[in-house]
Amino acid sequence: MPFVIDFPAFLHPEIFSLHLGGFTLALRWYALAYIAGFLIGWRLIVASMRRPDWWPGNRAPMTAEQVEALLTWIIVGVILGGRLGFVLFYQPGYYLAHPARIVQVWEGGMSFHGGLLGATLAGLVFAWRQGIAPSAVGDSMAMVIPVGLGLGRIANFINAELWGHPTTLPWGVVFPGAGGVCPPDWLLICARHPTQLYEAGMEGVLLGLVLWVMVTRLGALRHPWRVTGTFLSGYALARIVVEFWRMPDDQFLAVDPAGYVIRLGDFGLTMGQTLSLPMLAAGVVLILLSRRRA
Repeated sequence: MPFVIDFPAFLHPEIFSLHLGGFTLALRWYALAYIAGFLIGWRLIVASMRRPDWWPGNRAPMTAEQVEALLTWIIVGVILGGRLGFVLFYQPGYYLAHPARIVQVWEGGMSFHGGLLGATLAGLVFAWRQGIAPSAVGDSMAMVIPVGLGLGRIANFINAELWGHPTTLPWGVVFPGAGGVCPPDWLLICARHPTQLYEAGMEGVLLGLVLWVMVTRLGALRHPWRVTGTFLSGYALARIVVEFWRMPDDQFLAVDPAGYVIRLGDFGLTMGQTLSLPMLAAGVVLILLSRRRA
């Protein structure tokens, strides 16, 4: 019998819940990941502004007050973009038939690519209104996004969602709902790649360390768009790779008569890979642009 890991029984999506009459207030790990990511990112950007030698001309592009205002813009952009991205990229038919459910974000359904687009638009508008170089806003945001990504992927694991394909590897995890209760002869079907942790390691820890070394040791912020380009291309590569082991969302699945899951998508790509390819191209262009300007 292959060795597998049962999903920890003590992990639950809700940290706590309060029942007040007919109203329930709950704090979920996924919401806490968003909150912590925003707050940590905010403080890291403020800290970078206290190091003017990191920036072009030895001058910090924003004050602490401007960074705080930027945080508000980014929160709105991420939430609106993430929700609309999920609606448009993943389930447009369903939400077209049920438009009232679009605003029900508490039921889940956020797209990273949509959130990134929303944050990008918010950052550009903020830079224009404040008279700040768009590259400075973009590089500030890019160097801290891996923090939120890593926390978010850990929250995905706690939620027992976005798991991977069946595996016989010793770190395969039997997730609730990924095959139900597994009799011994079904273990190979139920044990799944913990792709949430793969992504936390690659998109969060590894990419975050690369960017932080570039910023603190290699002077990357002195070259406009270099940090942004590295983040975009690094995230895109990590997402494209992990998608080979991650189960696509339900709306992109079909089952053949033999009962095996088939991955659907143009050119054999998942939606995550399809959306990441433009990110990869944009990242490479920005890196080349930063080198040319230097």
